[in-house]
Amino acid sequence: MTRVLVLNGPNLNLLGTREPQIYGSTTLSDIITNLQTKAASFPATIESFQSNHEGAIVDRIHDRSRKIDAIIINPGAFTHTSVAIRDAFV
Repeated sequence: MTRVLVLNGPNLNLLGTREPQIYGSTTLSDIITNLQTKAASFPATIESFQSNHEGAIVDRIHDRSRKIDAIIINPGAFTHTSVAIRDAFV
């Protein structure tokens, strides 16, 4: 079974509640549930982590205690650049 970590960046915890007329009403929980449903057909599992703090995201990338086969980054407010997150993969 493939294990996929989905990292969700800053402000994504507000999806569906912050200005839904602009950003829509889909919540981060809705997105993760949808991903988990789709992943089950591969078979794969989805583990989700969201933080508004760059250091917490880097710490999760470096956490070797959990076996992860792939990481998907949904950057949120990190869409421009994040040197710390880029360097976490080195």
